Amino acid sequence: MRLLVARRRGEVKQLRQISAASFDLFRLRGLWMVMLVACSLEPQPLQRAALLAERGRIQQAIVLLNEHLARHPASRRERMLLIRLHGTAGDLGAAASQTERLAEILPPGSPVPWVELGHAYELAHRYDEALDAYDHAARIAPRDPLGAKRGGLRAARWGELSEAEPRLEEALRRAPRDAKVWHALGLVRLGLGKLDAARQAYGSGLAADPRALENRIGLATVALRLHEPRAALAEYESLLHERPGFADALLGKSWSLILLGELREAEAALLEAEALGADGDIIARQRREIEALERKLR
Repeated sequence: MRLLVARRRGEVKQLRQISAASFDLFRLRGLWMVMLVACSLEPQPLQRAALLAERGRIQQAIVLLNEHLARHPASRRERMLLIRLHGTAGDLGAAASQTERLAEILPPGSPVPWVELGHAYELAHRYDEALDAYDHAARIAPRDPLGAKRGGLRAARWGELSEAEPRLEEALRRAPRDAKVWHALGLVRLGLGKLDAARQAYGSGLAADPRALENRIGLATVALRLHEPRAALAEYESLLHERPGFADALLGKSWSLILLGELREAEAALLEAEALGADGDIIARQRREIEALERKLR
């Protein structure tokens, strides 16, 4: 069962095993890198502020952005970064004020300012307020999936699965072709023990985008949880058809074959996985399982 545990761990860690501190740094760095690429090679205020923030000089970055916005109040990207930097600094009043100003320069009903405010609350580790901001974004833009999607994904990452599920469902009602959100909903339902509903979510994600193979992994995981190794085997075979060198899929295939009692085929799959550098501990566990079953059959 080590493979099953590892597989589930690989799925669920997307929801529960990212620390708040490391995620905050990742979030800010991601935004800064996008902004840096958007800038020219000559240092501009946005680029300079992003570099200052990257170096931990948050207050200097805030001063620089405020000076720029005093001269160019319609600058959107600069104000978005400023909102997040205020969140990092813990000045949520200033973040809220800048959110209102951002709302004034964006089209009416845009969810973006309130999503940015949600980021600021997250960076300040105020998660309830962050979720409220994402919900507000969803309310003011009833056709846009952004607020519901962001709120659902963030709640899922915090491990608040019952909060995540209805938000992800609403995001998908607004944008039913988003395979990544279907996958997130599958993970949430799997974590809640709603196996049939998780299967439906993964299947919908695969229908929305057949290239989103993480949904096929989800289908295989659900099949194993439901003690349906034949169905799991079919999913792993499909995965290997798309990605022939996918070692983890070979481990899933071998485990499914063990559960089906097809031991020679399981060993062949293990040999192939071993040649591709698959996890040695899992391979050893599965081989011990094969040996134990073979002894019973003698």
